[in-house]
Amino acid sequence: MSNKSLQQVHIFFLFLPVIFICIASLARGQDYVLDPNWPKTLPDPIIWGQVPNVTIDLSGMIYAFHREEPPVLKFDSSGVLVDSWGSEWVSRPHGFRVSHDGTLWATDYHRDNGHTVTQFSTDGRVLLRLGARGFTGTGPNTFNGPTDVAVAVNGDIFVADGHWNNRIVKFSGSGRYLGEWGKKGSGPGEFNLPHSIVIDKRGRVLVGDRSNHRIQIFTQDGQYQEEWTQFGWPSGLFIDSNDVLYVADYQSKHGVTYGNAETGEIFGYIGGVEPEGVVVDTSGNVYASEVTGGEQGPGRIVKKFLRVPAL
Repeated sequence: MSNKSLQQVHIFFLFLPVIFICIASLARGQDYVLDPNWPKTLPDPIIWGQVPNVTIDLSGMIYAFHREEPPVLKFDSSGVLVDSWGSEWVSRPHGFRVSHDGTLWATDYHRDNGHTVTQFSTDGRVLLRLGARGFTGTGPNTFNGPTDVAVAVNGDIFVADGHWNNRIVKFSGSGRYLGEWGKKGSGPGEFNLPHSIVIDKRGRVLVGDRSNHRIQIFTQDGQYQEEWTQFGWPSGLFIDSNDVLYVADYQSKHGVTYGNAETGEIFGYIGGVEPEGVVVDTSGNVYASEVTGGEQGPGRIVKKFLRVPAL
């Protein structure tokens, strides 16, 4: 190899780290624009209620979990309502998730008729229920205002029993009680309204400890690891296939902040929405659900933000 060729190779390897940094920055630097045509107008007599959560099933259908009848609204990718159900098993919608097996999970925190976590199929058939409808408690089979649910790869179920019990409860995939952690407070492993819960690809449990203005991170046995305060007041959490964490916050940041799910580094922010829930489709488009103004406020819609790759 000539001296000139050796020099070119040397220069290439000298700048290789810079090239990788630039590529990584382009990959994660995204802009988002509101899609004004999503969703389409609801057919009569259905009207929008507050939408605490939104999720997407394995086929790409989008579900809004809202506080009007019927509580589950199922949309296709164009925003057309294709199905609805749920009036018979939920009184006050809250958390809403799709698990690895494609089933849906919902929490009901109605003070009188709620306090349940329900697994159901994408056509609305109830498959499993945890808790007793209308009964509250701190025991292994009762909740008091459950806010969210996450399912691990092995099928274990983690319930954020957040509104009044301030704990995380762990069950097997069949619903057998396995343990719990947490109490009201502001120290490590304590909670003040654990409002959202997700499990990352490393198996860590991330809890949006909303009224403590932080995300706490645990092992699946409840061992405290660390906490992040840079995401505001986390109402909703979602981690996409690229290991990007999206945090919905309608109380302090008034938008969706997104960043690295492993380190907590913030990548960007999406405004123009007052979100309590957030989910991302396989194309990187972001759906945010609103309850603007708190529990009695006027916000009532799901907004879609189209991903626009940075140049």
